[in-house]
Amino acid sequence: MKKQALIFLAEGFEEVEALTVVDLLRRAEIETKMVSITGDKKVTGSHGIAVEADVLFAEADVTESDAYILPGGMPGTRNLEACAPLIDVLNQANEKGKLLCAICAAPLVLGVNHLLEGKKASCYPGFEKDLRGALVSYNPVSKQDNVITSRGMGTAISFAAEIIKTLLDEKTADEIKESIIYK
Repeated sequence: MKKQALIFLAEGFEEVEALTVVDLLRRAEIETKMVSITGDKKVTGSHGIAVEADVLFAEADVTESDAYILPGGMPGTRNLEACAPLIDVLNQANEKGKLLCAICAAPLVLGVNHLLEGKKASCYPGFEKDLRGALVSYNPVSKQDNVITSRGMGTAISFAAEIIKTLLDEKTADEIKESIIYK
C-alpha cells in the first residue's frame, strides 16, 4: 500500500519549505496532500505566493496518514499553532507513533504541545525556547523516534529526503536527490 503524507497549509506558510517537500515526496510516489486549515483551498504564503491546496481540513481524512508535515513561515506557524483541530490530530498521530515533521519555526507547534519531550529537535534560530522538553540540536535535520525537524528553507531538500528515507528507504531518498542534482 502506498505511503501517505499530509502537509498543512496556513495563511503565511513558507512557500519553499512546503512546496519542496510536496514536490519531492510526490516524486518518490508518496501520496501527498496539501491540506488547507483556512477554510479556503487558496492559501497565500508568507511571500505573497498563492497555492491551491488539494483539500480543506474539514473535508480531509486526517486520521490515517503515515506522516503529518508542518512548514514554517510567519505568520503561518502561529496560525498552525492556533488551530485546535490540527493540534488534536497531531496529538492523536503521535499516540499512534505516526511521523511528525516540522521545519523552520514550525517545530514550535510540536514543542508547545509537548510532542518533543526528550527528543532531539532542530528549528530556525531564535525558536529554541519553544522546543519544550526537547534536546535542542543545531543539525540541519534532526530525527528521533517518530519526529523529524529541520532548521529552515535552506534545509528543505534534506528535510524532504529524510521524510522519504523514513517512509520508504534510503535508496529511494538517494535516487530522488540524485535526480535533482542534489549532493
